[in-house]
Amino acid sequence: MVQKSKKPHVADIADHVPPKRRGRPRAYEPDVALGKALDLFRKDGFAATSLDDLSAATGMNRPSLYGAFGDKRELFIKSYRRYRDDARAAMGDIFRDELPIRKQLERIYAVALDIYLSGESGPRGCFTVMTAASEAVHDPDIRAMVLEGFTELDKAFAGCFRLAKANGELPESADAIVLAQLASATIHTIAIRARAQVPRKELEAIVNGALDVMCGPAK
Repeated sequence: MVQKSKKPHVADIADHVPPKRRGRPRAYEPDVALGKALDLFRKDGFAATSLDDLSAATGMNRPSLYGAFGDKRELFIKSYRRYRDDARAAMGDIFRDELPIRKQLERIYAVALDIYLSGESGPRGCFTVMTAASEAVHDPDIRAMVLEGFTELDKAFAGCFRLAKANGELPESADAIVLAQLASATIHTIAIRARAQVPRKELEAIVNGALDVMCGPAK
């Protein structure tokens, strides 16, 4: 008599089936999504960027956006922090390098122009000057971040000028604080003009003129 094979129990089959892996698609990775939100805020600003726009750009629905980043304002602030971290990473080593002052400033402004002129749909300028500063008028937290950014940049430039003065590149009468403020002001004006699509050569001419004032004519 042939014994019928016993059909496996459903529970036995389930024991051998690997569980489905759960996970968010790449668009849900916080770092990737934050970068896309940053790009959108830089292009359109805070007020003109809707939650639907952010959802489409990041690939995340509204509940997922809220869960990952909070509301629109919190996402804006986190995007701004990301922008500042990226800018520090791009310029930090140049500020720390002990280069001749004119060469050092030339490199700093070149990197700044790379940042300000970037963007698939056109130059985006500086997040601090073009986007965050407008929100700083009525938001004390964003205002504090903007002022902190200005102060940080002034201090970084002042350190460069103090070293140049100590190395004899600048006269004893040179005021490192005033020169730092002029250097920062040059950063701000090229950021604004870059957003207005002023050609890079014209922006570089502005930089060279400012360098002549701050460091003396090129030799």
